[in-house]
Amino acid sequence: MSKRTKKLGDGTVPTKKVNTGSIEEFDIIEAGRRKENTGNCGQNGKNRPSLHWSASQVGIIESISLKNFMCHACLGPITFGPHMNFVTGNNGSGKSAVLTALIIGLGGKATATNRGYAAKEFVRNGENSACISITLRNRGLDAFKPELYGEAIIVEQHISSQGKRQYRLKSKSGHIISTKKEELSMIVEQFNIEVDNPVSVLNQEMSKLLLLSKSGEEKYKFFMKATHLERMHEDYCQIMQTKTITKEKIEKQDENVTQLKKKVKEKERQYKNLASLNELQEKLEHLKNQMAWALVIEIEKDLDSIKNCLQGEQRHSIKYNQKVEEWQAEVNSAELKVRAVQDQLQKMTEEKEQLVRELLTLKEDIQRKKKACKESEVMFHCCKSQLKQLVKDHNYLQRRIEELNSGSLSSKANPTELKEGINCLQGQLKALKDQEVTILQQIEDYYYAISNFKDQQDNLRREEQSMKNVVQSRKRQLNELKASRMDRLKRFDGNMPALLYAMEEAHKQGHFQKKPVGPLGACFRLKYPELALAVESCLKGLLLSFCCDNYRDEKVLQTLMSRYFSSGRRPQINVCEFANQEYNVKDSAVHHPDFPTVFDSLEMSNPVVANCLIDLRSIERILLIKSNNRAREIMQQQKPPVNCREAFTAAGDQVFFNRYYSSESDRARYLGGDVESEISQLDVEVNEKMAQMLFYQQQLESIEKGILIVHNHINNAQMQRKQIQQRITEIVIETADLESIEELQSVDIPTLKGEALYIWHRIESAQNKLEQARKEMNEHWTLLDAAEHKYKEMKEKEYSLVEESDSVKEEQSKMDTEVEKYKHHKRHSEEERNRHLDKIDKLKKRLVNKDNILERDIAKAKQICVQRLEVTRNPMSIDVEINCLRERINMTQERHGNKEEVTRQYFEVLEMQKNVQNQMKSLKKFMQLIDKIMEERQKAYEKFRKYISLRCKLYFISLMSKQHYHGKINFDHKNMNLSITVQREEGVKTARGDLRSLSGGERSFSTVCFILSLWDTMESPFRCLDEFDVYMDMVNRRISIDLMLQVAKYESCHQFFFFTSLNMSFLPDISLIRILCMQDSERGQATLSFASQDESEDSDD
Repeated sequence: MSKRTKKLGDGTVPTKKVNTGSIEEFDIIEAGRRKENTGNCGQNGKNRPSLHWSASQVGIIESISLKNFMCHACLGPITFGPHMNFVTGNNGSGKSAVLTALIIGLGGKATATNRGYAAKEFVRNGENSACISITLRNRGLDAFKPELYGEAIIVEQHISSQGKRQYRLKSKSGHIISTKKEELSMIVEQFNIEVDNPVSVLNQEMSKLLLLSKSGEEKYKFFMKATHLERMHEDYCQIMQTKTITKEKIEKQDENVTQLKKKVKEKERQYKNLASLNELQEKLEHLKNQMAWALVIEIEKDLDSIKNCLQGEQRHSIKYNQKVEEWQAEVNSAELKVRAVQDQLQKMTEEKEQLVRELLTLKEDIQRKKKACKESEVMFHCCKSQLKQLVKDHNYLQRRIEELNSGSLSSKANPTELKEGINCLQGQLKALKDQEVTILQQIEDYYYAISNFKDQQDNLRREEQSMKNVVQSRKRQLNELKASRMDRLKRFDGNMPALLYAMEEAHKQGHFQKKPVGPLGACFRLKYPELALAVESCLKGLLLSFCCDNYRDEKVLQTLMSRYFSSGRRPQINVCEFANQEYNVKDSAVHHPDFPTVFDSLEMSNPVVANCLIDLRSIERILLIKSNNRAREIMQQQKPPVNCREAFTAAGDQVFFNRYYSSESDRARYLGGDVESEISQLDVEVNEKMAQMLFYQQQLESIEKGILIVHNHINNAQMQRKQIQQRITEIVIETADLESIEELQSVDIPTLKGEALYIWHRIESAQNKLEQARKEMNEHWTLLDAAEHKYKEMKEKEYSLVEESDSVKEEQSKMDTEVEKYKHHKRHSEEERNRHLDKIDKLKKRLVNKDNILERDIAKAKQICVQRLEVTRNPMSIDVEINCLRERINMTQERHGNKEEVTRQYFEVLEMQKNVQNQMKSLKKFMQLIDKIMEERQKAYEKFRKYISLRCKLYFISLMSKQHYHGKINFDHKNMNLSITVQREEGVKTARGDLRSLSGGERSFSTVCFILSLWDTMESPFRCLDEFDVYMDMVNRRISIDLMLQVAKYESCHQFFFFTSLNMSFLPDISLIRILCMQDSERGQATLSFASQDESEDSDD
């Protein structure tokens, strides 16, 4: 029975009151009880649970979630209300799965679900395990260990496909408190949860079985099991069987008493025949007394020492907590800086992309402006030629006017010859102008070629400078490799051997508490040399770093480094306590069948190096994959392996699950294998780079020669153009002379003056056009210069932005290393604090152990000697004296016999006789008492059974009367039979125990009333009813639901679950009711593969 019900061992009845009066009296008492419950549980007179009462409920289910359970891959989390919960949904939506998981998750057997014989049958097909998580409320006075679990207990159960069940009992915050099933059993017992009780959790099969059952014996068994009367009856039968066995043993023991009396007489005779040895025995006893209290005094001294040590350690706890908080603040600050640098790098990347787009636009604009400049220049030269021609024409007319005034014209020319000469000159003029246009086009093409040459020249100069930097870097590496032929440490830095020598000398002089370890790159060997670049890309600056055991050694090492390295080039120093054993990374490491981790690829003899790399870089969680495509496939296209955070390829590329970074290096600098082969390879690479740089220089010289040649072509074209323009001018003048000769006789001086004036006006207009063309040409050249200047500035800005982004990336890398360093320091401080707390715990345990030992030894000492003796002697000296005295006693006993043994045997046998006689006497009295108690308990059991039966009967009558039925439950305890009789309003009465005359809905309603009557006799915090309306029509279904709602409102201190596949939208919208509609899910498992009934229940791990 419940822990809230008193035990029946004293012959009393349970404290739960049961009315034995009439139906009217029952209704009055029931109304009073409900009024009392309403006063306790209601709110504002509306039968709603108060906040105080809801907060104190224990054992109700707050939520449940399932994973790979039955046919559901993931179901939940489903949050339930604290009172009435209607779970609806179509068949297969998960209602029965929730109910089954509730039974299994709270420790019930698989057979109790009527859905299988073993828990492994509930694991979804194709999955290795299933998971059930149930959250129980843990509030109020009956809360279970609230200081550990808090206001909720999360019961999590994992069921493997092999049938093993593992429990995890978590607090409200998610911390695991226990993994033992015994703890779950205590919780279930504390909360009075009975998942195996068919009334507490009534599933579909049991509901249908109860509904369709025709046997009164089955209904009676159901009643007995639901009210735990069956268990009480079995306990009483077991007690009576044990009593019978005990009586048989008492009879056998009477025969042994007679033989024991004979043995006592024989030992008494031997005891009286013994002589003295009393003096030696007394002295020995006195020494034993001293020995007992000497041990007590020694333990008291140890206890005082432990107390002093514990007080000292407790005073240092504040220092460890402050250190952890300081490093946490450093970690937070460093992470903020890293995020700021990341934002800055992102901003610079966006700015660079914007700048590239602007450069492309600006380059197109420069091409357009160059074309416009060339066109304006051609226009300027055309205007200039026209102006020169007009000036020559004007000068010619002035000369003619002067000649006419002086009368120098002497003869007339032949008109036909003049006309032929003019036509010839005009033909020559047209050919020359066509030739001039061709030369202008050539000049434009030459300028365009010069522009292309300059672009190529700029690109080659950048490539040449980049190649120079690469050659210098390779030459520096080559010099380091040549220097490392004799000393491998010079490969890490030329000053590294000197630093290690200084460290050795400082260690000999005692400046270090523990000699630092480093550089880390020189402290391990590669199992797979072909992955050297991958390992180097992973560890980066850690290869040059050192490890110190404490911060004092770090300061000493910093001082030594300042002699050999500048502040920006000093190797990193990691502070971590040196350990003699490597970390156990079996659970946190990546395990892949084809590819090793960085941890697996290194051979490290020093555990300090391994632990440092695990702390700072998590090398056990980084995979090494040779192929880039395979790395992308494993890390990005598939689900990454368990515990894998990143991977590196043989080319040094870094691969995450959502991004990919290419390596900037193409060879390992520090971890290469054969130095000579690397030197030869590096020589070849330097020669190739030098040849490539020489090729760039030759290309530059070729371009410069090409530019010079094009300039010569431009100069030649300009000279040809000038010659053509001079020839054009001469032909124009000759043509004008011939035309003037032809018309000279008919032209008078005023006409010539008028024409000269007209040409002068054209000259002024041409001068204006020339100035306008010059201005436009200058403006175009100014715009072109400004655009080229802006292009150059933006190009320089791009170079500076690239350099700045590289420095920011380097700064980000340093900050990442710094964050890892601070995290390492924090973990180190936490480990120190934990070790400190462990030490305090050990001291406390030692203190408690010593206290227990002291109490035990004091008790033993008092048993030996009641009065405390202040002994100053050492227990060892007392023990020596005791041994000597015992040798003397033994020698004496060899002659006279062992008095102690004979005495002991005599008194033991005598004591045994008394004990056996007393036991026999006590057992006989106890058996008499048992007979009396069992008689009283049997009466109390029958009385309690009567009260429970009567309460169930009256409650059933009251519930049936609400639907105008006359129902009655008849109990025949002697024949273990239960029958239900129901009579309709028309007066038709069914046969006793036979409800077949009723419809399916009426029979279901009667069954619901029967179940509600049984609910009134139990105290489980929640009640579950599955498919309660399976055979009901809509009228009886509505009546049954209203009845259950009414009962549930009055019992608002309990939680109710009603599972149905029908719609519940007609329910009132009140806070006491929560309707959960289960959605149809994809069923990947059509049927459950049930095992045979012979299989045993699954084991609990």
